[in-house]
Amino acid sequence: MENLIIIGSGPAGYTAAFYAARANLKPLMITGGSEEGGQLMLTSEVENFPGFPEGILGQDLMKKLREQAKRFGTRLIDEKADKFNVKGKTFDVYVGKKKYQARAVIIATGASAMFLGLESEKKYLGHGVSTCAVCDAFFYKEKEVLVIGGGDSACEEALALSKFARNITIVHRRNKLKASKIMQDRVFKNKRIKIVWDSDLIEVLGDGTKVTGAKLRNNKTNKVIEKKCNGIFMAIGHKPNTGIFNGIIKLDEKGYVITDRNMATNVKGVWAAGDVQDSRYKQAVTAAGTGCQAALEAEKYLESNSP
Repeated sequence: MENLIIIGSGPAGYTAAFYAARANLKPLMITGGSEEGGQLMLTSEVENFPGFPEGILGQDLMKKLREQAKRFGTRLIDEKADKFNVKGKTFDVYVGKKKYQARAVIIATGASAMFLGLESEKKYLGHGVSTCAVCDAFFYKEKEVLVIGGGDSACEEALALSKFARNITIVHRRNKLKASKIMQDRVFKNKRIKIVWDSDLIEVLGDGTKVTGAKLRNNKTNKVIEKKCNGIFMAIGHKPNTGIFNGIIKLDEKGYVITDRNMATNVKGVWAAGDVQDSRYKQAVTAAGTGCQAALEAEKYLESNSP
């Protein structure tokens, strides 16, 4: 019987891990296997995480956090959790046919950015294709960028980019935005933002190392055009990785875990941290903060419910 199992990694999971390990809880972390490290494994340089004035590559930051968690005694299983059950006051977490039991659980499985599924999109991910304007807008000063999508996320990305990029083009597959009225008004008033209606991104163009443009197809006329750009921001939504918790842990209408201000879920002894419960900010630093909160709460819970 484990004291604490942390499901998932990334800034939230690793922060929870080293806080819990320093509290002598001997946490067991199931990292997610190929998804270990979360969204930062897909980005290039991170300049907005405290303590790195020169910036740091996303993969390097995750490596440092992983090493920090291991330094204090966190045990890591580099696989993905397949099943989760509540069994009285304890919890079962399955990895394949192997069952792990715990007195407390922190969910840190994150949320995955949604993509179109293009090979070229995958090829240039982190090399001109991005999912976070707040993270990467600075690198596009006075450059041309595209934003794919038409909801609030796309509008927010475009507005964030407008502080740096020279021209931003929103590419939307319909003839009107899905975003809220206030977001639409802000976009329409911004002189740096233009919109290409009724169009789909069908190919990311590049020189092998970076994005140089995009192929867009009008879905009404089937006409294909090539548009030059330096970056493409995917803003078609995020999907929280909560499948194994459905029907057990309370989720909102978008699938995010519902927590209180202390990161507690509706199930006593289970907390959630990071993007899996945060549909608003989705930042490494906020994820780390909630990981800290969850670990401190788990420590108090285990102390007061010792066997």
